This record gives sequence, structure tokens and C-alpha cells, in this order.
Amino acid sequence: MNKAILGTKVGMTQIFDENGKVTPVTVILAGPCTVVQKKTVETDGYDAVKVGYGEVKEKNVNKPDKGQFAKADVAVKKYLREFRLDDCSALNIGDEIKADIFAAGDKIDVCGISKGKGFAGPMKRWGLHRGPMAHGSGYHRGSGSMGACSNPGRVMKGKKLPGHKGVVRVTVQNLEVVKVDAENNLILLKGAVPGNKGGLVTITNSKKA
Repeated sequence: MNKAILGTKVGMTQIFDENGKVTPVTVILAGPCTVVQKKTVETDGYDAVKVGYGEVKEKNVNKPDKGQFAKADVAVKKYLREFRLDDCSALNIGDEIKADIFAAGDKIDVCGISKGKGFAGPMKRWGLHRGPMAHGSGYHRGSGSMGACSNPGRVMKGKKLPGHKGVVRVTVQNLEVVKVDAENNLILLKGAVPGNKGGLVTITNSKKA
């Protein structure tokens, strides 16, 4: 990747272009992210930068992270993430990455934690088909066959069963940047992104653009 930034999901809205066409957009409060550490091939075996994002009280930061911030001489941050950028030499400890690294028309990938749906059956969780809904049917919304009889005599791994739905890492690819408000660190993306309002998201340039 050659561009990356952390942000929080503000919510969804819509904007109109000069022709009056409406576009649904998600508003992301992106950055500013502060470079806390640089990793190099000589010391770590690869090139990367570790960035911090979000305000947090110092008492709520653990001692190892607090030591990193003290060594870099930067204010403590709520989130720490590492990015393997194509060119890390342009960034130094203490530099800020802001929303203006992206521009309108860019294609990006957004990664976040999906909303929790609680306990869900196999139809809602996996999209399985239902059985016959006639009164004589004894099967409606179940998981179907659990496998063979005496051999192997167990449920095979990967069987789609009821369970907890959501709260997983989800990446949405090839979203378009509609507008960038560099003054307020806002990025408007076309369409929806995973996660709740206020949830952390990672924005990188698209791998498949």
C-alpha cells in the first residue's frame, strides 16, 4: 500500500451534484494520525510505520504503549496501528497523516468491525434455504443434515450452524472518495462502510483499482 489512514465513522448522509443527482455517502473523520514508530529492514526485517489516532486520557493507556509514546515524544493516542507503506522514508516520527492524502475520485478499501447481531439462526447467519412450510413438514428453519451416519459419526468442521452473528473484521473494496474536507479532516465515501457510528475504520488505497 502507498496510502493509509485511521478514522472513525460519523454516519451516513446524502449529497447532490451539479446535475441534481443524489449520492449516498458515509462521512469518515479521518486523522490526524501521528507517526509513533518507524520500522526498517535493518532493525525489524521490513519497512513500516506505526501510527496513533484518537484522544485518550493518559491513565487509560497501558505501560508498554505509554513507553512508546514517551520515546517518540508524542501525546498518547487511543489506537495504534502499523502500516507497511511502499515508501516509509518520507515519514518521520512525530509527522502527521491527514485526510488530504486522499482526493475526490480515488478508489479506496475500508476495513472495520461489523455491527453485532447477537445470536442468530442459520438462515439469517448464513443465508441457508428454508424447508417446506406445509403443516406436514417437520423441518422449516433448521441447519439441515448434520452429516453421515456411523462413519465418520461426527459433525464435519465448517458446518453452518446457529451462533453469534457480526462483530467480525470486514473489508469493503473499491469505494469511491466523493469529497475531502481537509480543513475538518472529513472524507465522504460513496456507499456504506462496516461498523457502528464512532467505530474505528482503516482506509487504504484500493488493491484492485
